[in-house]
Amino acid sequence: MEGSRDILWAPWRMEYILSEKTRGCIFCEKPQSNDDRRNLILHRGKKGFVILNLFPYNNGHLMVVPFRHVATLEDLDEAERCELMHLMAKSLRVLKRAMSPHGFNVGANLGAVAGAGVADHVHFHVVPRWEGDTNFMPVVGHTKVIHEALERTWEKLVPLFAETEP
Repeated sequence: MEGSRDILWAPWRMEYILSEKTRGCIFCEKPQSNDDRRNLILHRGKKGFVILNLFPYNNGHLMVVPFRHVATLEDLDEAERCELMHLMAKSLRVLKRAMSPHGFNVGANLGAVAGAGVADHVHFHVVPRWEGDTNFMPVVGHTKVIHEALERTWEKLVPLFAETEP
């Protein structure tokens, strides 16, 4: 199609956008509960953790988050920045092994106007991409087909995080 662009459509995320938000910070509360399976936490480091996105753009969409509640990259100390980068690299290795994506979107939405759903706790998105993963369903039907249950994705990825080097 002339003039078309590679767009990652996510109209199903409107459920998240319109949902009532909790008063606390999900990135502070979830690791404190120590129920990693229920909270979809895949891996814990010393300074940060990896968690599946409850409202994913694609199968395997995860986030790398510091334990410490800070809003910006410049508020992270050197050890936190270093570990978060290692966790992102580890996440890429794990997702490549588990799902064989053709590419990735990796990044952070810094601030509410930039699209951050949790603007006051910095975090990074790692989104696996496959050639042709945007099809007619989200574009025409406003429906995203996620091919695997989050619980199954968690079960598949947790052991790989345990055995994959940083």
